[in-house]
Formats: sequence, C-alpha cells, structure tokens
Amino acid sequence: MAGMWQRTKNIFQAKANKVLDRAEDPRETLDLSYEKQLESLQKVRRSVADVATARKRIELQAAQLQKQADKLQAQAKAALAQGNEDLAREALSRRAALGEQLSDLKTQHDQVTEQQEKLVETSQRLQAQVEQFRTKKETLKASYTAAEAQTKVGEAVSGISNSMGDAGATMQRAQDKIASMQARAGAIDELLASGALNDLNTPVDDIQAQLDKVASTSQVDNELAAMKAELATAGPAGELATPTDGAGDAGEPGESEVKDAEVVTGAGPEVAVTGSEADNGGATP
Repeated sequence: MAGMWQRTKNIFQAKANKVLDRAEDPRETLDLSYEKQLESLQKVRRSVADVATARKRIELQAAQLQKQADKLQAQAKAALAQGNEDLAREALSRRAALGEQLSDLKTQHDQVTEQQEKLVETSQRLQAQVEQFRTKKETLKASYTAAEAQTKVGEAVSGISNSMGDAGATMQRAQDKIASMQARAGAIDELLASGALNDLNTPVDDIQAQLDKVASTSQVDNELAAMKAELATAGPAGELATPTDGAGDAGEPGESEVKDAEVVTGAGPEVAVTGSEADNGGATP
C-alpha cells in the first residue's frame, strides 16, 4: 500500500509539474525573482536603518550621561570649595556610577557600529547582485521574446499555428459547403428540367408538361424528316457515262440524245431514255 501510494503521488506530481511547466512564462518567473530580491534588499536596508537608529540612540544616551557626569564633577568641586566634603564625595560617587554606564554604552556602541558596517556591506553586495540579476533578466526576457516571435512567425509561415490551422479548417468547411450547395443547385435544376419539381415562378401542371414534351418531340421529328428530304433531293441517285466526242458504236445514242436524256426515278432501277425512244412511245429497239 505504501508503494502504491508513493507511485500515485509521483504520477500526480509529474502531471502537475507538466501542467505548471506548460503554463509557466519564464519572463514572469524572472520578474517575480527580481521582485523577491528587491524585497530582500529592502529588508537589509531597513535593518541598516534600524541599527543606525540604535547606534544614534546610544550616542544620545551617552551624551546625556556625559553631561550629567560633567555636572556632578562641577558640583563636587563646588561642594569641596564650600568645605562640604561629604556632599563632594556623594557627587563623585554618582559620577563614578555614570562612568560605568558610559563604559557599557560605549561597548554597545562599538557592537552596534560593527553590526551596522556589516549590514551596509551586505546591502551593497546584495544591491550589486540585484543589479546584475536585473541586467541578465532583461537579456533573457529579450532573448525569449525574440525566440517566441520567431517561432510564431515560423508556425504562421508553415501553417501549423493555431490561428492558421483554424483559418485552414474554416476555408475547408467553406469549400465543402460551396460544393454541397452547387451540387444541390444542379440537382434542383435537373429536377425542374425533368418536370419532377415545379417552378413556383411559372407553375405548370403535369398534363401541360407532357403536352409540351410531345410537342417538342414532334417538332424534332418534323425537322429530322425535312433534313432527310433535303439530303435525298440534293444529289442524283445514279450517274450516266457520257462520251466526249460524237456518237459511239452502233446502237449507242449520240451526244444530242444524251443531252436530252431524263432520269426517271421509280420503284425499280433508274432508266435513261433518249429522245428517239420518247418519240416511239418508250419502246426499246
């Protein structure tokens, strides 16, 4: 159970790290680190100010004690001048006590001064590090921004970015819809032409449509018959060989008779009739 729990914990941690890594922006992380360093620098500077304040307070207290000690020294002299030795001794005793306090304050003053110097040195070193980090941070941010822009441009040119992919998908859907509408329009035109659908602008019933179709077919048949008749009358059904000079052998018609020949078309083959045969009633010699 302990192994399963640890494995489950590692899986969730790995997935969480992956999600966080995908959502993390290095520029924002660098700015956050810089802000934390500035906060640390501000804390050190406040510590320096606090130590300096404590040192100044010790100096003021020492000055007051020194002023009291000087006053007691003067009072001891005045009492001794008046012949009051006991009063002079009391003043000197108090002055000695103030001297011990001044000694302690001096020791504290030295320690606070040393601490202040260390804090000032730390603050200066930290400030230099912060400035160095700031320069490096801006350089890294500029490099990351340039790399990101170059990547986006490359994706846009190659067409693998999200925006270009969406545009390509939109264009493909538009083309599919256009093709579908064109196919539908063509099908409707065919149905209207065949009479399966009625045109609402010019409504026609099915009987009238059949009559129009028969009339159109009859017109086509009439035009076809006229073309056949025109082709039949355009050229001769047969040809006769005509000599070029005079009459031929015996029994053959002369040139004048050939010129007077007529082509008779009937149920049987075509027959050439000369002028003399026409005079004899069509009898053959």
